[in-house]
Amino acid sequence: MTATRGLEGVVATTSSVSSIIDDTLTYVGYNIDDLAENASFEEVIYLLWHRRLPTKPELEELKQQLADNYEIPQELINHFNMYPIDKVHPMAALRTAVSFLGLYDEEADVMETEANYRKAIRLQAKLPTIVTTFARIRKGLQPVAPRKDLNFAANFLYMLSGQEPAEIEVEAFNKALVLHADHELNASTFTARVCVATLSDVYSGVTSAIGALKGPLHGGANEQVMKMLTEIGSVENVEPYIQNKLDNKEKIMGFGHRVYRKGDPRAKHLREMSKKLTELSGEPKWYEMSSKIENIVTTQKNLPPNVDFYSASVYHSLKIDHDLFTPIFAVSRVSGWLAHILEQYENNRLIRPRAEYIGPSLQSYVPIEQRG
Repeated sequence: MTATRGLEGVVATTSSVSSIIDDTLTYVGYNIDDLAENASFEEVIYLLWHRRLPTKPELEELKQQLADNYEIPQELINHFNMYPIDKVHPMAALRTAVSFLGLYDEEADVMETEANYRKAIRLQAKLPTIVTTFARIRKGLQPVAPRKDLNFAANFLYMLSGQEPAEIEVEAFNKALVLHADHELNASTFTARVCVATLSDVYSGVTSAIGALKGPLHGGANEQVMKMLTEIGSVENVEPYIQNKLDNKEKIMGFGHRVYRKGDPRAKHLREMSKKLTELSGEPKWYEMSSKIENIVTTQKNLPPNVDFYSASVYHSLKIDHDLFTPIFAVSRVSGWLAHILEQYENNRLIRPRAEYIGPSLQSYVPIEQRG
């Protein structure tokens, strides 16, 4: 047996959820460009879970099911008040909250297919409410109750701010949700599948996935991109700042990807929304800085931006706190996690790889009195 560092290039399972072939991302065979331009996030949820686009009645039924499950238990809201609000990262709060949520689901340990689907609905519906409720409570604000008359994207923005969002804001956020929904066997999805392959419950699988997404090499990259943009501050500071990082061989967040060679196909959609939103908000510098950084890094390092790079300025323009960027990623990606979890249950086998041993061999036990 020979180890492959980071499992790079290793095919670990089969899946019909999504694919990345020749730098093209598809969900169930639908090109991401097609979905990003035309689909609602609710349609994408249905597509990932059922492997086909919904009919109009099926889509309306899914929207109603989600709306009926938006609310979270009061016990969870009370629990947020016990968190060290000024210290805890929202991803840590989300991880704990999803695990806590499982305590209040009577079907948490029921493993029938229909019960797992109902839990998927509840988790998909409640994650936006968890994120927005925590975001408001930590600022000393009252949670905003969800509205059943708004679509998924609009409802999130409404619960976060208390104000009904503009049409272009909903369009941008819906597009971001579609683009982040699934991405083949990424780190958090693999974590979820490993977890539920033991026949652990859906809540454990999603909690595990959130833990993996929390890392800056996965979901946390867009938060780090915005931190970088804030440090740079202005367009004229871009070149010396980035050149210094390149000269010192420092990693520039938001560039390159393990599985893409020619570039992340999702990035261009958020680049376009970044340009529109930063102009609309009166702060075009965020897009201009991002564009200049992209030009320098791609020219010198041949590293194109990934989906995280322009999502940072998009979310900033939507007036979203920077440390909420990764929880928003989870609000979208839970649709993919749940699709993979349900797929894993359908044809399960315990995921148990081997390790190439590189430690010492042929050692003999020495009594403690004789050890130097």
